[in-house]
Amino acid sequence: MDKQLLALLVCPLTHAPLVYDKAAQELVCKASGLAYPIRDGLPVMLVEEARPLSAEEKLA
Repeated sequence: MDKQLLALLVCPLTHAPLVYDKAAQELVCKASGLAYPIRDGLPVMLVEEARPLSAEEKLA
């Protein structure tokens, strides 16, 4: 994930910053509790496509 692109992207729901999870290929928003997938190198910034974080992930 390009660092400049990551600096520009925010959660579409909360407008909070995102954290890149390289292993899962996701952009994680702790504020909303959602993880947005990255498919074919492109972030999918749709709330409907996001995965809810588990309780453990929210605390990490």
